[in-house]
Amino acid sequence: MAEAAVNILQRSAGVPEGAVIDRDHLARMTFGDRSLEKEILQLFDRQAELLLGRMRVSEPPAVVTLAHTLKGSAIGIGAKRVACAAESAELVASRAPGECGRVLDELTQAVDEARTCIAGILLTH
Repeated sequence: MAEAAVNILQRSAGVPEGAVIDRDHLARMTFGDRSLEKEILQLFDRQAELLLGRMRVSEPPAVVTLAHTLKGSAIGIGAKRVACAAESAELVASRAPGECGRVLDELTQAVDEARTCIAGILLTH
């Protein structure tokens, strides 16, 4: 599964510079169904907020699991930066727990950027 995630992240390297959400990937994942796209983005928005809140108060082993969950969701919607930041949080929490605060700050920044983008997308739906 991790290999599949890496492949998806590598393929999304062609995402336009500055793109927070790979809209083409999202359209493929939702079969071009704009209603489904909206629902998926709303779910991601809520889930990301919830998972980040839990990570902030959790011990490193729980952070590993929560970050892994967020990484998968981010890959699903084409949020490459969130997926990469979540993967970093996952690795750091498992190998260098003392650095969790720093990587969670970076993950929070990536999620905030994605949530702002999602808000803009939802306004146009």
